[in-house]
Amino acid sequence: MTIKAVLFDFDQTLADSAEGFRLAEKNAETSIFEDLDLASWENFLSDYRKFRNEFHERSNFSRNALWQAIYLYYEREPSPDLLAELEYNYWESVRLKTKLFPETIAVLEHLATAYRLALITNTQGQGFSGAHHANKFHDLEPFFDIIIEAGFAGIRPKPNPEPFLLCLERLGIVPPEAVFVGDDLRNDIQGSQAVGIQPVWLKHHSIARNWPEGDTSVPVIYNLDQIIPILEKI
Repeated sequence: MTIKAVLFDFDQTLADSAEGFRLAEKNAETSIFEDLDLASWENFLSDYRKFRNEFHERSNFSRNALWQAIYLYYEREPSPDLLAELEYNYWESVRLKTKLFPETIAVLEHLATAYRLALITNTQGQGFSGAHHANKFHDLEPFFDIIIEAGFAGIRPKPNPEPFLLCLERLGIVPPEAVFVGDDLRNDIQGSQAVGIQPVWLKHHSIARNWPEGDTSVPVIYNLDQIIPILEKI
């Protein structure tokens, strides 16, 4: 069946936000540790990361909910003002440090001549439409026929099938007519594969990361440019 559409994730797929997330996490951890006035940074960091991993396993990306759970664990009541300040500072750090990969615009321009393009991104718990930092890049929007903010307005986040199926429905195509390009094994690769979409796993060469083991039959690329010959073979 002919490929009619290419669907993309945003973070670490079209844009590099790794530095922003690292800085945002470090600042949040430090602020909460100091507010809790704990004795051991190492123990706190271990607890924080355990909670964060548990939230991610449940596809709950709300930082506010994560931080409230941490305060509850330490039998403390967090200040709503502090949580609001932490969340604002967190996403501002991510937004300011996020930058498109150098090849992103050229690749989208090329693909747009032959395929319909769509973006499916998890809102990560910001809580309202338009909050995702992808909106910083206004020059991206014209390339996409459909933009799905999964995790908002009742749309469950990836890897749930809902955002993938909703995108296909709005495009008027069936799963074998689409390819999904993403960096996250669970949310992007396994999520799209579960609904019958062909995934392409981007492990961008510029990102220092311990990549998990995945399905060896899934095409892997190390630069967005490499999606073009991959599509010609599918």
